[in-house]
Amino acid sequence: MNIQLQGKYEQFIQARIATGRYENAEDVIVKALKLLEEWEKGYQEWEEETKKKLAAGLASVERKDVVDAEVVMTRLEEKLRKARETQG
Repeated sequence: MNIQLQGKYEQFIQARIATGRYENAEDVIVKALKLLEEWEKGYQEWEEETKKKLAAGLASVERKDVVDAEVVMTRLEEKLRKARETQG
């Protein structure tokens, strides 16, 4: 496979090789691809988890099993007030 990179990426690769951590451009690119693969996997897991949480939240709304926004804000304000008092 022959790949042409922009100058800034070629410079980046050469700088990584110059550190001595990598022997050649292929080593740098393989490491980059492994990191991309890990990131993609983590993103997919986050996406699946988020979809599950959204589905659970929507199901709660449909069951009318929700807390009024004013109640939530009142509870948060109370927690903040107590936290300030203990730090005080």
